[in-house]
Amino acid sequence: MKDKTNILLVEDDPEIARVIRDYLTTEGYRITWSSTGGEGWEDFNRDKYDLVLVDLMLPEMDGLSLCRNIRLNSDVPMIIVSAHHEDHHKVSGLTLGADDYLTKPFSLAELSARILSHLRRYRRYQGEREETGQRVDYRHGLSICFAKQRVFLSGEEILLTAKELALILLLAKHPYRTFSKKELYEQIWHQAEVDGNNTVTVHIKCLRTKLKDVSREALFIQTVWGSGYRFIGEPCDET
Repeated sequence: MKDKTNILLVEDDPEIARVIRDYLTTEGYRITWSSTGGEGWEDFNRDKYDLVLVDLMLPEMDGLSLCRNIRLNSDVPMIIVSAHHEDHHKVSGLTLGADDYLTKPFSLAELSARILSHLRRYRRYQGEREETGQRVDYRHGLSICFAKQRVFLSGEEILLTAKELALILLLAKHPYRTFSKKELYEQIWHQAEVDGNNTVTVHIKCLRTKLKDVSREALFIQTVWGSGYRFIGEPCDET
């Protein structure tokens, strides 16, 4: 199975990266190496990976931010490999969704063993997990089919752009979680936001118009002033 396993390695130290890449390659894994956090985020969204190795101290986007962004989109196993030994770094990484934390320097054999252990657990989880892409019906006529990525309002499918669709799916998968404009831009456009960028605001406005969610009392997408946006749609089976 190793020759079919893709691993994303995000490490800015070229010597360490080459050692890890060469060793895991001889173990039969296919390795993609990203040298910055921003590059790692782009690579993650460009291909499908079975496991991610992330350093904490990265340029462009730090390792903790990368872990958070990945976990919002995927259950893929993540192992942090870092020179930081302090407990608060470990706690932060594991809290944000990493599955393991390995401090440098470490044994390559131990790294390989941990990778194999997490891959086995993840594949077992994938095999046992029930299909979670069912259609969810919300009050006020909204329905979202997550598996097929289709959105309906009062029984009629809404024609959304790719970015609008990505926004509603992300928000609805994490109900009542407030996303800042920066987080939404990183998640949907896979780039770091620049000052003065109103792209997210424009797309949210268009999305609300198509959802007919333009009254003062939001039905689906609520503005949290000074913070961002959150999904507040109420499933029909809730009382």
